[in-house]
Amino acid sequence: MTANRKIRVALLYGGRSGEHEISLQSAASVFRYLDRTKFEIIPVAIDLHGCWYLQTFSSLADHPHSLPISKQGPKVMLVPSQEQSKAYLLKQDPMANTASDHMDHVDIDVVFPVLHGPLCEDGTMQGLLELADVPYVGCGVLASAIAMDKEMAKRVSRDAGIPIVPFLTARKSTWIDLLSQLKEQVLSDLKLPCFVKPANLGSSVGVTKVKNIEELEPALRKAFQYDQKVLIEKAIAAREIEVAILENEVKGAKPHVSVVGEITPHHEFYSYEAKYLDPKGASLLIPAKLSDEQMLQVKQLAQRTFLALEGEGMARIDFFLDKHTQEFYLNEMNTIPGFTSVSMYPKLWQASGISYPDLLTRLIELSISRHQQKQALSRQFHQSREEPPLGVA
Repeated sequence: MTANRKIRVALLYGGRSGEHEISLQSAASVFRYLDRTKFEIIPVAIDLHGCWYLQTFSSLADHPHSLPISKQGPKVMLVPSQEQSKAYLLKQDPMANTASDHMDHVDIDVVFPVLHGPLCEDGTMQGLLELADVPYVGCGVLASAIAMDKEMAKRVSRDAGIPIVPFLTARKSTWIDLLSQLKEQVLSDLKLPCFVKPANLGSSVGVTKVKNIEELEPALRKAFQYDQKVLIEKAIAAREIEVAILENEVKGAKPHVSVVGEITPHHEFYSYEAKYLDPKGASLLIPAKLSDEQMLQVKQLAQRTFLALEGEGMARIDFFLDKHTQEFYLNEMNTIPGFTSVSMYPKLWQASGISYPDLLTRLIELSISRHQQKQALSRQFHQSREEPPLGVA
């Protein structure tokens, strides 16, 4: 990258996930607020079949709330470049009608994946970007995979001493045979009510609150439509507390923590409908009404969670605050949090003094810096040609 040109940012959105539509909304906000004086946006849409399509500004400019996916542009695939810290979007149909149809590829400097759910933020996309050897915004492969799998995230967090809500795990291959046993375990170990949720999905997709044991089976069937593994989690009377995390630009320093926010659902729980379909589905309170001691406690828990799960770049970390015991419990870590105009992650940072455009800029700069550090590592083993010490065969 030269100093006199803009950084070329491939904005990835869509994806093969049950959270596809949420990605379109998040991407619309990122597209709108990215600083055009610093960045040249290369929009790339991924449809539900996994095909990548290069988009044009003219097809996106009039869609401030949800970006469309136009299949008129060329299909592209991501390939490494021989130049360090760059990649190509190689056109599969270079004769397609685009402004750059004389080129068979598009250079990119960094990728901003605004993708949610499986095959998007679970480490699979991050692995592809690692193979392409290109900087990308957000957590790496390991943190993305662990955080997406709610069971694994709970295990790692529990081992790190972070409190979690009691849960059971059910698998698609065995749950029908074990249904009677699952019912007994729910009644004895978790009690009712409880929540049933896909282990690898967000945005409350496929989540059911079970109030009597006969509702367990249909709730499991619903959740198994979206995942091979399902969590059955104890329901507690709790407040929903959220904290935004931003990687510290000083390497080795603790991550930055935003002010603390609270979500008050106006539905029975913070469902998909409350989050995205009902404009009055929930109230966002920033800052949350917590004591100074509680504020400090949950911020420290958020930092510990981010570090325990090997977070990088950014995350939104959600907690439950038990209304009776006043204890915090980790709910989940979102490695690509929502970026819509009403999403908590950008709102928390705005309340902390970082504007939406500045936040996006910092995330991109962090990704480039992190990639440069990886580039400094040796990728070849050079065995020493020195003679071994005397007495060593």
